[in-house]
Amino acid sequence: MEQGRACEGVRPPHASATARSSVRVPEQARGEHTHNEPSPPRAVVQRHSVRGQILEALRAALVDGELIPGQVYSAPALGARFGVSATPVREAMQQLAVEGAVEVVPNRGFRVAERGPRELAELAEVRALIEVPVMVRLARTVPPAGWCALRPLADATVAAAAVGDRAGYAEADRAFHGAVLALSGNAQLVTVADELHRRSQWPLETNPVTRRADLLADAAEHTALLDALIAQDVMVVQSLVREHFTGSGG
Repeated sequence: MEQGRACEGVRPPHASATARSSVRVPEQARGEHTHNEPSPPRAVVQRHSVRGQILEALRAALVDGELIPGQVYSAPALGARFGVSATPVREAMQQLAVEGAVEVVPNRGFRVAERGPRELAELAEVRALIEVPVMVRLARTVPPAGWCALRPLADATVAAAAVGDRAGYAEADRAFHGAVLALSGNAQLVTVADELHRRSQWPLETNPVTRRADLLADAAEHTALLDALIAQDVMVVQSLVREHFTGSGG
């Protein structure tokens, strides 16, 4: 079946992906704190909102290389940088510690984790063990029209790569892989794969020229993979997914 005809009449899913946060928090999101009085429910929502924005800003800074591997950062210093108190920064950093992006340094702050080539290769190997057989099975069972809604996600990786937007690419990359795996119907699989994927994304190289070329090649593999899935070409799907992990590991 022709790919274009297979996708006719299929509308893309409602876009709900979180937009990339900049390193600075918007003015209206900056913390407003009260002291010696109970916090009303609205204030709790605002605090969690600030923490979420700080978390996304820190993730972007990690991917972009603005937070240097091996360097220790204190919550008060980062809070001053973002224009908020240390509390939401500390909470966000605790989440990043759970994700393996930083390490807690008692009485000092948080050290950005250093990823060597061996660790990145090990992460890629584990991801391949999980994702390759699942994608091969999906290539056999999901009808061509079922893949059409993923086209905007593959296109988003190409768009981010074209402008060298590493943090934006990281988000689009995970969104594409997550959407593919979600077709398996296994929510636990999607969660585990996404955690491994996120761990493999930071820190990235800081050379923008080399990295942009890598992103473009990685994005092209997404497009080729989606084409093969729509065509239900199992052999090509298996080859592309294996190459995807042994190459850039995206």
